[in-house]
Amino acid sequence: MNFEGTTVAMITPFTSDDEVDEEGMRQNINYLIENGVDGILAAGTTGESATITHDEQRRMIDILVDEVNGRIKTIAGAGSNSSKEALGLVQYAEGAGADAALVITPYYNKPQQHGLVEHYRMMVESSDIPIIVYNVPSRTGTDIDVDTIAQVAALDNIVAIKEASPDLDKVSMTMKKIMDLGLEDEFMILSGNDNLTLPMISMGTKGVISVVGNVDPARMSRMVNEALSGDFASAFKTHYEIYDLMKVLFVESNPVPAKEALNMMGRPAGHVRMPLAPLKEESKAKLKIVLEDLSLI
Repeated sequence: MNFEGTTVAMITPFTSDDEVDEEGMRQNINYLIENGVDGILAAGTTGESATITHDEQRRMIDILVDEVNGRIKTIAGAGSNSSKEALGLVQYAEGAGADAALVITPYYNKPQQHGLVEHYRMMVESSDIPIIVYNVPSRTGTDIDVDTIAQVAALDNIVAIKEASPDLDKVSMTMKKIMDLGLEDEFMILSGNDNLTLPMISMGTKGVISVVGNVDPARMSRMVNEALSGDFASAFKTHYEIYDLMKVLFVESNPVPAKEALNMMGRPAGHVRMPLAPLKEESKAKLKIVLEDLSLI
């Protein structure tokens, strides 16, 4: 299955009484589709998976599949630091009809590299849904190394990795390893850092799972499509057009700035759940300037 292009790691909108805003979620899904994205990820880390309950997570997967209704790709956030828990979410995503499950490397327990291989083997041996590995060492404390990625990529139904390590040389090494093994048609690398998406595509990766796409899906999709089509002159221009947005959305912990941006734009978002806290006033001022410059507010 092909997950090329721009997938948005969607924020989870909350109501004022701290429930998942189901109607707001449906509105955001349609807004993203109308602005040209290729896929939507629900209940991932940008969706505050650390502070939503499993019941909420399962409900959000159902809403995603129902509202998208086959128009674009649907990816369910399904990771945990417990392999058994992750498998339960993967199996739920499969039953719900999602196109893929995103499974983060287990956080906190710092599994060994061979433990990571067995974690992903467990997912694919007990389900039939395509699995996207998510490597984000700044959040998890674990970095899946190049040789381990190659071992995992060789497993049936592991179709991609969302690579959020900032090390571009690692991206090159991974791409070379995948090509040497002849797996480039079965396994793709996707950017997990918006600001590195353009250079990563120039190295042979196939797209992004994006935070910026929540706020400016049209320009983010345009940049990725330009780069994937080989029109790097246009892609460079679009990259620098939205570069300040790429940076300001990480001025404090994700997804705090992204949700504040959507609130400023009048889109469903609401608050972030504790222990995340509201965006500081000086950060709000920076964010407002960038949104005004892009005519988003």
